[in-house]
Amino acid sequence: MSIAVPATLPSVEFISVGSLMSNPFEDPDGTYLVLINEEGQYSLWPAFADVPAGWAVVVTETNRQTCLDYIEEKWTDMRPLSLVRQMGEAR
Repeated sequence: MSIAVPATLPSVEFISVGSLMSNPFEDPDGTYLVLINEEGQYSLWPAFADVPAGWAVVVTETNRQTCLDYIEEKWTDMRPLSLVRQMGEAR
C-alpha cells in the first residue's frame, strides 16, 4: 500500500534506543491521525505533529492499525483527483 507523504514533514527527533533509531511514523504503540489532501491522497500522521498546510484530518487520534485499515478501505484509487478529472472519469 502506498501512503502519500506531505511535502512538509514534521520536525521530529528520532529516539535512539541502544544502536537503533525509532521512527515516529512506524511506532506500533504511537497515536496517529489520517490526513487527506485536495488530490484525495491519504497520509498516516503522528498525532503529536502539526498538520501541514493543504492537509485535513479525516480520522482523529487513534492507534496505527486503525488508521492503516481506514486508509486501505477508503483509498482504492491511487490516482490523484486532478488526473481522474483530466481523464473524465468519476471516482
